[in-house]
Amino acid sequence: MFFTPAPLPSTLRALLSLSDAEARAIAPLIRQTFRRGGVLGVSRGGRQEVLPLGSVPQGGVFELASVTKPFTAALASALVREGRLDWHAPLSALGGPLRRLPRALTPLALATHTAGLPPHPARATLTTFTRFSDPYGGMSAADVLASARRWANPGQSGRFVYSNLGAGVLALGLAHAAGEKLSAAGYERALRRYVTLPLGLPGVGLLPAGEVVRPYGVLGGQDVTGFAELAGAGGLFGTATELLRFGEAHLRGELGTHWQEVQFPAGLPPLCGGVAPGWFHSGGAVWHDGTARGTRTALGFVPQSGLVVTLLVRGAAPVVGVRAGVPLLLLRLLGVEG
Repeated sequence: MFFTPAPLPSTLRALLSLSDAEARAIAPLIRQTFRRGGVLGVSRGGRQEVLPLGSVPQGGVFELASVTKPFTAALASALVREGRLDWHAPLSALGGPLRRLPRALTPLALATHTAGLPPHPARATLTTFTRFSDPYGGMSAADVLASARRWANPGQSGRFVYSNLGAGVLALGLAHAAGEKLSAAGYERALRRYVTLPLGLPGVGLLPAGEVVRPYGVLGGQDVTGFAELAGAGGLFGTATELLRFGEAHLRGELGTHWQEVQFPAGLPPLCGGVAPGWFHSGGAVWHDGTARGTRTALGFVPQSGLVVTLLVRGAAPVVGVRAGVPLLLLRLLGVEG
C-alpha cells in the first residue's frame, strides 16, 4: 500500500470550501480511493492545486478512459458551431461510409447514450476475456459501423443505455465531418485541430506525451487499455493539469453550451440526475468518470461556484466493495451529497 493517509492541505481545503469536520468526514473515502496512489487536482478562480498521492508523480500521464467522452462531445460541439454537423440530423446524412447507419443515430443521441445501441460490440462479450487489455482490437472502422447497423435497437431509442459503441461511432462520424479519414487517427487529428490545440492541451491524445502511470489490477491490468477504432469512447491520455484546464474552458464558455443541454431519459444510473452531450449532471455538478483495466479517472465542475475537480487514480475498480468509489468521491468534493 503506497498511500499514507494525511489531511488535505489547507490550500485544497480552502478551494473546496470544506470545514475541518467535512474534511475529516471525507478522509476515509480519500484514503480508500487513493490507496495505491494517484493525483488529485482542484481549480477555482484561476488557482490550481495538483496534489500527488503515494508514489505517483504530480505530472503523471493517465489513461483518461471514459473521460475521453467529454472531449468527443467538445469536438462535436465545435463542428456544429462551424456548420459541419447538426446535433439532430442522422449521421447517415453525412454520406460516404456513414450513409447506411440507422437514422436514430444522431450526434445528440450518440453523445447522450440514447441512440438504442448496446454498451459494446457483440464480439466484446468474448474478447473481454480473450483480449483483456485490448477488447476492441482487431475491429476496423468498417467493423464498428457494421456492428452499429446490426445491433441498433429502435425500441431502446430515447432510453439511456451507456454505450462505448455509440461514442466510438460518433467519434468516427466526427472525423468524417471534419474532412479526416474515418478512423481513430482521423478522430485524433480533428480533435487536435478543433479542441486540444486551441485550448493549449497538446499533450492530450491517443499516444501518451510522457511516461504513463503504471496500471494496477488484481485481475491483470498491468497494461494500458486499448480502444482501437473505438478510441473516441476512451482512448485518450492526459494529466491532471490538462483535465483542470479542460474543465475551466467549459466555465469560460470556450467550448459552447452543449454541456448545459440536459436531458432526463429513462434508465439513468443512480448517481446521475441527468445527461448532456458528453457529461452527467448531479446536484448542480457536471461530471464524468472513467474506468480502465488498471486505473480510474474522473473530472467534474460546478458552474455556480467555478470549482473544477479531477481524480486520477492508480488501481482498478475493486472486485468487492464500493465499485463506484471514484464518482462518489468526486461528487463529494464537488459538494454533491450522495
